[in-house]
Amino acid sequence: METKPIIAITNLYKSFGDNEVLKGINLTVQDGENLVILGRSGSGKSVTIKCLVGLVNADKGEIKIFDNEITALNNDEINEIRTSIGFMFQNGALYDSMSVRQNLRFTLKHHTQKLEESEIESKISEALESVGLAEAIDKMPAELSGGMKKRIALARAIIIKPKIILYDEPTSGLDTITSREISELILSVQKKYKTSSIIITHDMACAKTTGNRILILQEGQIKAEGTYAELEKSEDEWVHSFFI
Repeated sequence: METKPIIAITNLYKSFGDNEVLKGINLTVQDGENLVILGRSGSGKSVTIKCLVGLVNADKGEIKIFDNEITALNNDEINEIRTSIGFMFQNGALYDSMSVRQNLRFTLKHHTQKLEESEIESKISEALESVGLAEAIDKMPAELSGGMKKRIALARAIIIKPKIILYDEPTSGLDTITSREISELILSVQKKYKTSSIIITHDMACAKTTGNRILILQEGQIKAEGTYAELEKSEDEWVHSFFI
């Protein structure tokens, strides 16, 4: 029997004024799958995941997470689903006035109200160990390199033990070696925590390493879909241009 996807988006449209950003997007994410979304700037990648979690209201279409139709839910119900979703934002989005420990504690307490102090410390330590930065627990964001900030952002995403993680340009602004380390970390998180993920990226090395499947957006529509190996052999000149 075929299992239902963790995420299913059907016929999704979104415009901002006269600017049509999404023009009938259809996609699914299966349990345990990493789906990479590629596309030029302005193709609708970030708007897609914002619609997915209710940060932006779709104009038309159906969005299901865990078989719940998101557009039919009220704020409390959407917030309940968000507790199962981890985010890794493009800029890391750490609070500059808080130490690493305080950043992780804030996220944990926001999602899980009734935790003993010992449980909080244990979860913080586990999350930091998972990203290889246990020693950074009392550092301030200003003391961290770009790669370390990305790792802490990932620790913050996984500390709530999410079923879904949304990655927005996880390797942007990083050198090649650090980008590869972050990509490999995304893979290890997928295996360890059995997450399902959407990864938005411009980084083809990241797409190749992390993606079980890849979608390529062109002006708000899905132009191509497949594995890295399949798309790399595409005879479509525009699709092939991503792989040169």
